[in-house]
Amino acid sequence: MQRASERTVTVHLTHGDEYFGPVGPFEAAGGWWSSVDGVVARTSELAGVPVLVVRLVRGRSEQGGHGGQVWYHAEALERPGALAARTPDAGTAALLGPAEHRAAWATPAGLRDALAWARAELTRVGRPAAGPARQVRTWNLSGLVRIPTATGRDAWLKTTTPAFNAREGEVIALLGGVDQALVPPVLAADPAGGRLLLDHVPGTDCWGPSAATVADVVPRLVAAQAALAADGRAAAAGLRDRTPRTLLAQARALLDRLPGPTGLTARELADARRLVDELPSLLEELESCGLPQTLVHGDFHPGNWRSDGERSVVVDYADSCLGHPALDGLRPRAYLAPERWEQLAAVWSRAWQEHVPGARPQRALELVEPLYHLSYALRYQEFLDHIEASERPYHEGDPAAELRAALACAVRPR
Repeated sequence: MQRASERTVTVHLTHGDEYFGPVGPFEAAGGWWSSVDGVVARTSELAGVPVLVVRLVRGRSEQGGHGGQVWYHAEALERPGALAARTPDAGTAALLGPAEHRAAWATPAGLRDALAWARAELTRVGRPAAGPARQVRTWNLSGLVRIPTATGRDAWLKTTTPAFNAREGEVIALLGGVDQALVPPVLAADPAGGRLLLDHVPGTDCWGPSAATVADVVPRLVAAQAALAADGRAAAAGLRDRTPRTLLAQARALLDRLPGPTGLTARELADARRLVDELPSLLEELESCGLPQTLVHGDFHPGNWRSDGERSVVVDYADSCLGHPALDGLRPRAYLAPERWEQLAAVWSRAWQEHVPGARPQRALELVEPLYHLSYALRYQEFLDHIEASERPYHEGDPAAELRAALACAVRPR
């Protein structure tokens, strides 16, 4: 399906306790609902004051989080003198009111607090903010704001929910202890508050990575994972446990609690339970491949690699866990052309053979696929368990889709 390049946006604007009505509708470039820089710019222009998007209020589209009609709540950072305050109708008041599982940064007060924390930390480290923050992204999983600093090098504020995400600053420190150039520099971290302040990483996201980038990034991650497994630091880091046998037990528990509206048929649920019951023999063969349990990035697709042509950095560690490294090895496949995937699989396998002589990484890549899909079914269900109702369209069908993928690959010859 071709993705829409725009969405029709309406913004419910507030300033403190005052409501200034809907702004729009207007067309916003970029179809992804979570991308808000264009929404911020147009709303600020129409309102006559700087604004920031607080959260998605409602979306309507056939493309799941993309295109269609979208409604946001935005907070004006100054009182918009050109607009008249009004009393919202009951429906709007309900949309803007409190909700269970709302993210801390998805409220006006929480958003202002996160920005104030970032500015204070930048001052503390000698890089005071030098201009208005530019909000780039906000959704149920994270918020991302770019802040210019007095040094001329921007900083990035990332907000996540600690209840279901890794402590990214600690994960970055672990990997950076092996390969400092592999990870983005951390300027400040507030793990309890889910806040991370990062130095800007030059370059672009590697959605279409070159052969040279693959040959650079993949062996360096493998080297770091092997080192953290060998000295025990990965196992001692308190990461979420997604090791194969634990993952299997968690998958059983997920199947027992899945509600009816998942879209899975009774036959599919029965087949999924049968698959989970039959996987212990696969785990034995996977263990015989010789790869250690270690820190797993959790979302190691090329969009989370950045490169300026000379230096490659891996970003976004919110999904990190303790698990089997083939979960990371398999992740890029869905994002790469067949030729590049063949190269990556060969590079990944060769790197692990160098660090664990006698291991069979290529066979591990073949065996891990059902576990890979089960791990993402669990992860997407974690999202659904921890996000408010208006954000559920982003992930509503994802656990069922991953379970179907697990069933599909289980019946294919490996």
